[in-house]
Amino acid sequence: MASQDWFEKDFYAILGVPQDADAATIKKAYRKLARDLHPDHNVGDAKAEERFKEIGEAYAVLSDPEQRKEYDAIRAMSHGGARFAPGGGGFEDIFANFGGGGERVRFTTGGAQPNIEDILGQMFGGGAGFPGGAGAGYPGGFGSTGGPRAGADVAASTRIGFREAVEGSTVTLTSPELGRITARIPPGVKDGQKIKLRGKGRKGDPGAPAGDLILTVSVDQHPVFGRDGDNLTVDLPVTFAEAALGATVPVPTLDGGSVKVRIAAGTPSGRVLRVRGRGVKRGDKAGDLLARVQVVVPQRLTDEAREAIEKMAAAEGAHDPRADLFQRARL
Repeated sequence: MASQDWFEKDFYAILGVPQDADAATIKKAYRKLARDLHPDHNVGDAKAEERFKEIGEAYAVLSDPEQRKEYDAIRAMSHGGARFAPGGGGFEDIFANFGGGGERVRFTTGGAQPNIEDILGQMFGGGAGFPGGAGAGYPGGFGSTGGPRAGADVAASTRIGFREAVEGSTVTLTSPELGRITARIPPGVKDGQKIKLRGKGRKGDPGAPAGDLILTVSVDQHPVFGRDGDNLTVDLPVTFAEAALGATVPVPTLDGGSVKVRIAAGTPSGRVLRVRGRGVKRGDKAGDLLARVQVVVPQRLTDEAREAIEKMAAAEGAHDPRADLFQRARL
């Protein structure tokens, strides 16, 4: 519901964005501030905690199209020349022509500053002739339909390890506004994926549902494994002899074990060997483990090894492995 705070607080300035900023710009600004001001990084800093609450309030309003429209309308009124001034005459001008010729609503501001909710209640709930009939826009908020208002969605982010993303995990989030929230990360979540936690956002009016928590998951890289969709990838070093003559070699798996694969004689560097069912599991389906062969060239040779390679080179004669490359390059 609109409150007098909306006259006094500049949510755009709080987030450091212009008034015509699009949703993506507002979200980017909020996420940056939220990371910098998060209580976990500013333990005992009361000012940072207060600022964290302010940007949360600002983002909740500006990220909701209906609330933002409502906020902009009320702020436009307050910046249109009318001001709260003691002795009356000023604030009443904001609402002087609402109702299309109906009863003129007047307010005085002598003494205590008026409460905007009371003013809107008199105007839109008391037959002031606002377009749409008495009560249009109140009590659900200025410009909204009547009835209890659902809670706003809240954006949050978390970072998990590569293995946790593949196998699934549970994380605990902490917010000054929402408290501690436990979120289940399903197996196979991808870097940058958004997860919606229904009912974990801001509370709504009595009788209305709470908003959702939109959680963006960032996934750390693994020193050995990569990911291609639901397939896991790994570079598999093999010796020249194994690649040339053929061999059976072990390949590591994400669970800490290993599986053996057959290297066919004459396998070139870059060939991909597929181990079915050892990738990312989603329900009753699983991706594969893709092992890319990397032929390792020895950095140092013994005299015996050098002699053997020289004999092999001599045995190959004038064979040029680049001949086909140059022929295709002329096409």
